Amino acid sequence: QEYLVESGGGLVQPGGSLRLSCKSSRLNLEFYAISWFRQAPGKEREGVSCISMTNEPTYYLESVKNRFTVSRDNAGSTVFLQMNSLEPEDTAVYYCATDVLNYCSGSPDYWGQGIQDTVSS
Repeated sequence: QEYLVESGGGLVQPGGSLRLSCKSSRLNLEFYAISWFRQAPGKEREGVSCISMTNEPTYYLESVKNRFTVSRDNAGSTVFLQMNSLEPEDTAVYYCATDVLNYCSGSPDYWGQGIQDTVSS
């Protein structure tokens, strides 16, 4: 059983939006930095975004800056990745993961099972 669960993926046309959610029934996510990763077919997994336990700072892959926004709900228990102006190159399986530290150290620990996002006309 995965520690984290992603939801909100699907099929969207270029220019459209999706919002991914990351939750856990086994961990209290308000005490973790959370990262989003993605893996496209035939490519290595890459880090997309990260939010620290204190919600600042946040980090973004250069190619998604000004299009994607990472945030938490008020309780800190759900982390969102709002993805706007989606491009076919954003098609991938998206994963959320806790960091081993409570800030974005780049060292993922617990993972979700991943969710498919497809951007296609």
